[in-house]
Amino acid sequence: MSPAVHLAATGHGFLSPTGVEIAFLLVGIATFGAAVVTVTTKQLVHAALWLVVALGGLAVEYLLLTAEFIAWVQVLIYVGSVVVLLLFGLMLTKAPIGRSPDADSGNRPAALAVAVAAAGALVWVVVDAFRTTWIELDKGVQGSTAVSGESLFRHWVLPFEALSVLLLAALVGAIVLSRKSGADSGRGGTGHGKEKR
Repeated sequence: MSPAVHLAATGHGFLSPTGVEIAFLLVGIATFGAAVVTVTTKQLVHAALWLVVALGGLAVEYLLLTAEFIAWVQVLIYVGSVVVLLLFGLMLTKAPIGRSPDADSGNRPAALAVAVAAAGALVWVVVDAFRTTWIELDKGVQGSTAVSGESLFRHWVLPFEALSVLLLAALVGAIVLSRKSGADSGRGGTGHGKEKR
């Protein structure tokens, strides 16, 4: 039996979505909106908070796909660690709390073109790879902890380690910049004191 005949026989299709598929689509739209606000807002703290919403939306998507382990990894690592690290970096570098005109860039058309091209390539790859694949959401959990963990830590160890080194370097850089700016302001204050004497 061909995949098309199998899909027709099982009744799956885009014109007859289930409740889970509708919820998946609505959460996806909300997550996309939060991601757009994250990269367009001029307030860095608000961008970090909207990033929490976007990453939380991805965790909900994983839950709807019955991948509970990946959903909790998303919450614990990305929402719980990456965003907290980002906020610490903002505080250590004394980033402005309000609107930051300096955060805007004049390369918006180029950035938009790259983003659209990357999104189109990702959508094409995913649709081409999983065109005839359907997940039976009513048959329990599909992605168990053992299978997901083995796949992640056997084939994706190097990206995880590279990400951890990158985050550590970002935090160390933020601490160095904050200490350097504090030392410069202290020297300036001492110089003014000497002039007054």
